[in-house]
Amino acid sequence: MTGSKVMCRNIKPLFNFDPPATDEEIRDAALQFVRKLSGTTKPAKRNEEAFERAVSSIAACARELLDSLETSQPARNREEVAAKARERSAMRFA
Repeated sequence: MTGSKVMCRNIKPLFNFDPPATDEEIRDAALQFVRKLSGTTKPAKRNEEAFERAVSSIAACARELLDSLETSQPARNREEVAAKARERSAMRFA
């Protein structure tokens, strides 16, 4: 899908929310990213250290990015965004 704007469904936007993204949410997104890249949800024992190092590194970069971004838009309400996502999901799977 080169050039496609499709994003992994499990990785959710984390920027510009009130309250801001937690470290746990950022780590979860990093974990999903590493799983997608590696093609595995649980690495072999010999790859666990590299897998965990990648998750930690990506989470740190993601935190730095989110803390550095600026916007003139008002922060989005997490509950409203979640409700809209549930509504879309219900319509899709109805």
